[in-house]
Amino acid sequence: MADERASVLVVVGTRPEAIKLVPMILALRESEVLKPLVVSTGQHHRIVNEVFALAGIEPDFELWVGGARNQLNDRVREVMGRLDDFCREQFGADGTRADRERISTGEYPMAVLVHGDTTSAMAAALASFHLRIPVIHVEAGLRTGSTLTPFPEELNRQLISSISCFHLAPTSHNLQNLIRENVPVEQIYITGNTGIDALYWAAGLDVEIADPEVRELYHSDRRLVIVTAHRRENWGAGLDGIAAGVRALAIEHPEVSFIVPMHPNPEVRSQWEVLADVPNVCLTEPAPYAEFAKLLTRSFLVITDSGGIQEEAPSLNKPVLVARETTEREEGVEAGTLRLVGTDPELILRETSILIDDERAYRAMAEAENPYGDGRAAERIVKSLCHLYLGGPNPAQFRSNYSRRAVVKAAGYEIADILGGGLDPRMVAASERGEGGDEEPVDEIWPDAGAVAESEAGS
Repeated sequence: MADERASVLVVVGTRPEAIKLVPMILALRESEVLKPLVVSTGQHHRIVNEVFALAGIEPDFELWVGGARNQLNDRVREVMGRLDDFCREQFGADGTRADRERISTGEYPMAVLVHGDTTSAMAAALASFHLRIPVIHVEAGLRTGSTLTPFPEELNRQLISSISCFHLAPTSHNLQNLIRENVPVEQIYITGNTGIDALYWAAGLDVEIADPEVRELYHSDRRLVIVTAHRRENWGAGLDGIAAGVRALAIEHPEVSFIVPMHPNPEVRSQWEVLADVPNVCLTEPAPYAEFAKLLTRSFLVITDSGGIQEEAPSLNKPVLVARETTEREEGVEAGTLRLVGTDPELILRETSILIDDERAYRAMAEAENPYGDGRAAERIVKSLCHLYLGGPNPAQFRSNYSRRAVVKAAGYEIADILGGGLDPRMVAASERGEGGDEEPVDEIWPDAGAVAESEAGS
C-alpha cells in the first residue's frame, strides 16, 4: 500500500546536523500524518551515515556534494545547484506554489526542514525559497551579534531566518533574538533543543569505546577533562593558545587526565603536537557519536569551542569552559553552566584549576539549571508540523506559542487554502472580525482527522 502521508524534506549536511536531526527523523517516521524524506548532501558521507546507522536511518537521496577545493563558495554553489536539480526532477518543482492535493498525497514536500547554521543548511534554505517550497528552521534564533564569530555560521543562520516561515527556537533567549530582528512572534515556537534528545538517546546505547587508551581511562577512577576545538576562527593563534593552556593544566594537575579528540583537518591536528609528550594527555581520533556521548557522561568537565557540546554537557551536569570570545548560547552563561575563557592560556589554566581544586565552585556550575531542553524537542516539533498541516488544537508548548495562521501565510498560502485543507468558513469569518483564538477545526476530508489531530497535535 502506498504511503500517502505528507512529506517533509529533511536536508542534512554535516555530522552535527545529523546528530540533532536523528530525533526529528525518528519522530516523523512515527507520525500518522507526516513522513520524512531525508536528503544528505554527501559532503560528510561516511560520518553522517555512521550516525544514521545507529538509529537505523538511511538517507532517501544523496546529492554527493564535495568538490576537491572544499571552499565555502563551492559548497554554496554545489548544494544549491544539486538540490534545485533534485527537487525539479523528483517533485516537478518549478518555482510556483504546489497545490494541496499533491502535498496531501506526498508527491510534493509540505516544507523543507533545515537545521542550525551550516553553509549547506543556508544554501538548501535559499534553493528551497527560490523554488517556493516553505522553509522551516530548526535551532533558530542563536546569535553572537558579530557576523565574524563564529564564521561563517553567524551570517548563515541570520540568512536562514530571513528565508524561513517558521522558526523553531530552542530557548526563550533565542525567541527574543528573533523578535529583535522583527520576526513576528506568531511564527516562533520554543521547543527545547533536539541535541538534548539525541544525547539522551545516544548515552543509553550499549556501545564500547574503541580506543584502548580512552577505554582504560573511562574505566579508571581518574578525573577526566575532555578538550575539543575545531572552530575556523580559532585556527592558528587561537588553537595554539588552547593547546598551551591544556599543556600547562596537565603539568600542574598530573592527577587529572585530559582527553583530546583531534579534528581530522591536518592543519588543526598539527597544532595539538605540543601535547604529544605530556603523559596525562591522551590525543585520540574523533569518536563515533555514541562513544563520545558515553565518554561525556564519565567526564569531570569540558573545555570546548563546540556549540553542540555547550548544550550537551550541562544536560549531564558537566561544567563547560568555552574556548571562544563570544557564544550564541548566552543562556548557559547566564544560568552558570558555561563560562567563557577564550583562547588565553593563562585564563584557561586559572579557570580550570579553580574547578579542579574548589568543590564548591565546581558544584555551583555542575548543579546549575540546564536551560537547553528536556529531551522532548522532536516530539514538540512534529506536533507543531502536524498542527500546521491539519489544524486542530495548538500543540503543548515548551515556553511560548506560535500562530498557525501566521506561519502558513508566511509560507505563501492564502488563509482559505491552508495546507491541511480549507478552513471552516465560520472560523474564517470570526478571524476577519477579530474573534476567537488560533485553534482551527480539522477539515473533514481527512480520514479520522479528529483522532489524528488529538493524538498528534496535542492539547
